[in-house]
Amino acid sequence: MLRVVLDTNVFVSSLLVKEGPAAQVLGAWRGRRYLLIVSPALAAEIASTLRYSRIRRKYRITENDNQALLDLLEVDSILVPGKADVAGSVPEDPDDEIVLACALEGEADLIVSGDRHLLALGGFRGIEIVAVRGFLERLSEETSS
Repeated sequence: MLRVVLDTNVFVSSLLVKEGPAAQVLGAWRGRRYLLIVSPALAAEIASTLRYSRIRRKYRITENDNQALLDLLEVDSILVPGKADVAGSVPEDPDDEIVLACALEGEADLIVSGDRHLLALGGFRGIEIVAVRGFLERLSEETSS
């Protein structure tokens, strides 16, 4: 089974557009079509982003929505420390390095992201970095084979 790290923007997009591609990625996780890997730093970033007042107001995301996602992450994902040294891997946006550290420690097959800095890498130490639609296509191919 694929081991996957989802970037924060995938989680946020899944809540903003409840029927969109990112929501389908989360649905596939809930349907146990891949193993999700997460680190405390990544979970904290997700929680923090979902607490931005402009996001909460515009998309009516409640603290209950936020907490439900965090609870689900806690019980239904592979938790890794996320402390791998990946400094300097994304000079344009060092904050993205928490995703790489999580993927490296979790021995991920893929990172799924909408972040242009990560997507520009294409891969990291043997871990493929793909966009949401590319990941959905891959899941679809695996189902049909």
